[in-house]
Amino acid sequence: MVGEIRDNETADIAINSALTGHLMLSTLHTNDAISAIPRFLDLGIPAFLISSTLNVIIAQRLVRKNCIHCVRSIETPAEVKKEIEKQLRSVYGEGKIKRVIPAIIFQGAGCDVCGHTGYSGQIGIFEALNVSPRIRDLINKGLTASELKKIALEEGMIFMFEDGLTKVEKGVTSIEEVLRVIKE
Repeated sequence: MVGEIRDNETADIAINSALTGHLMLSTLHTNDAISAIPRFLDLGIPAFLISSTLNVIIAQRLVRKNCIHCVRSIETPAEVKKEIEKQLRSVYGEGKIKRVIPAIIFQGAGCDVCGHTGYSGQIGIFEALNVSPRIRDLINKGLTASELKKIALEEGMIFMFEDGLTKVEKGVTSIEEVLRVIKE
């Protein structure tokens, strides 16, 4: 385990340890899983070392959970549907949305238990980039993050907004929470 990778020296230590066959776990501040690859490049790590040492990149954000004592279902407002559609277009690309926008969403109404916030506790929303042989090849070829994203989609990657939307549909969190952390 290596602490947070913030500089070239720490990145070198992590990569060199991984090259010797050790399982390396670390943190790296990026907006999403795919952005970790350009971040390593910015830290001076050559593409061939990145592609030969990475196995999976996981990104996470914490969202507040709906209070189980006051959560309620509501019809998805038109403006929220538009925002969901906008976010899905940013994931899938124009005209390629593969999900149905939920007709019903959940939110906490606020009660004495949650201090009238509608929330109690937190849960993660995640995305994971499996560094497949195809992704390794693309890293070596120097493809951009948007090109890597396209291939990751083709390989079935579920992006953070999608995971958050699934948790909204199940009543675990609110769409406002997911949108808040996705835009940070």
